[in-house]
Amino acid sequence: MNIVINLNKQKDISSQQAVTQVKKLFAAKKAGHAGTLDPIATGVLIVCLNEATKITRFLSDLDKEYIARFKLGERTDTYDVTGKIIEKVDLPVIQESEIHSVLKNFTGQIQQIPPMYSAMKIGGQRLYKLARQGININVPHKIVHISEITLIDFHQPYLELKISCSKGTYIRTLCDDIGRTLGVGAHMVSLKRTRVGNFRIEDSASLEELKYKKGACSSIDSAISHLNEIILDEFAYKKAKYGIDVISITKDLPINQYIRLKDPENNLFGIGLVESTRIKIERLMNLPAAETAGYL
Repeated sequence: MNIVINLNKQKDISSQQAVTQVKKLFAAKKAGHAGTLDPIATGVLIVCLNEATKITRFLSDLDKEYIARFKLGERTDTYDVTGKIIEKVDLPVIQESEIHSVLKNFTGQIQQIPPMYSAMKIGGQRLYKLARQGININVPHKIVHISEITLIDFHQPYLELKISCSKGTYIRTLCDDIGRTLGVGAHMVSLKRTRVGNFRIEDSASLEELKYKKGACSSIDSAISHLNEIILDEFAYKKAKYGIDVISITKDLPINQYIRLKDPENNLFGIGLVESTRIKIERLMNLPAAETAGYL
């Protein structure tokens, strides 16, 4: 079964543990996920089974949406509730207008420094492993995009936000930065991912619900429907299915964009990258015709 699953991950398990549980439930040979959630986080985790593991990179690049709850007045070494408190202040009365004013500084393109307690690699080593050894290094900043931050609830000391952002955004870092800008510090106490691209929390299923909630499962073609598609003629298809680049047959395709490759019968068989005059074959998939048509 080559499917993509919109899993509602539970709290206190890693993303890989969640994937292992799904793999066992479906007796899949291969399984992977498209974008890690920390153990304390819940919500949308895209799990890909068998041939669908070939498209994880094209799903992990999608924009995300989160609901995050922060506690003001305390900073931790991990930027979340799992860490040790490293700074604590007596909170002054903070007005909601101050919150709105600060949030404006965190929309659009912003710089972030990934937290030491993260899976990011520096010099081939995971940052969290260095942090556990007491090693603190200078981590280079990265550019991320925050398209929208909405204040959902504010009852001091707790602040709840809805955040729409690009891939690679560290919500824990955003929390710490907002707290420092307010001058009181903050750490994240809960996080729910509510959307990855077109995968919404409303359409997700818990591990238990997957046994009967089939709407949380989609075909590979449906899962990457955000990519443009091209139907190749028989000559081009015979070349492409062996990984041979083909001449671009239309000028309407955007350069340096990935596209779904279809055979003459409109069946998905791969993903290509549009170059100036040709389509480079990036991924080939072995899919039964029924699955490419969306039947699971």
